[in-house]
Amino acid sequence: MTRQDTATLETEKPTVLRLLLVFTRIGLTSFGGGLSGLFFRAFVQDYKWMTEEEFLNGLAISQALPGVNIKNMAIWIGYHLGGFPGAVVGFFGIIGPPAVFIVFLGVVFAQLTGYPITEVALEGAAAAAIGLSLSMGLTAAWHVRRAVLPFVAMVVTFVAIGLLQLPMLWVLLVVGAISIVVEYRRTGS
Repeated sequence: MTRQDTATLETEKPTVLRLLLVFTRIGLTSFGGGLSGLFFRAFVQDYKWMTEEEFLNGLAISQALPGVNIKNMAIWIGYHLGGFPGAVVGFFGIIGPPAVFIVFLGVVFAQLTGYPITEVALEGAAAAAIGLSLSMGLTAAWHVRRAVLPFVAMVVTFVAIGLLQLPMLWVLLVVGAISIVVEYRRTGS
């Protein structure tokens, strides 16, 4: 982290209660995905509790692990900002209250399925989620180190998974392993 990055970060880490409230608010106010973009906005831009580099590193780790990416990200951010208690509230804040709300919403939508406005509302939410995901993808791509390997890894991963429909697990294992080995050699670590 550079001196400029630390100067822009808030000096105090958030309390566990504050983390719970932020995760719960994000979980309850996001529909159809795109939560990584909301996490970025909240933790990096609004509260300045993390740098962009820290966030993008956590995002990469969260997406490489098994399970739901956003749950992994909430646990990672919670742990990064509040240790084990932060990880616990990250998990429960992003999963618990929204799960209760989703059950309630499911009951309501089941009653409204006969109305055309229901389909329109769901299509609108899906479009917004795609836009948020695209925004986060472009932000991550913009911050990739300006070198050949990171861009080749991005393009190969996109083509293999997005266009050729190869299994994500194998693509990430192969491309990730090659990237790690090359970066390890480059830095001499």
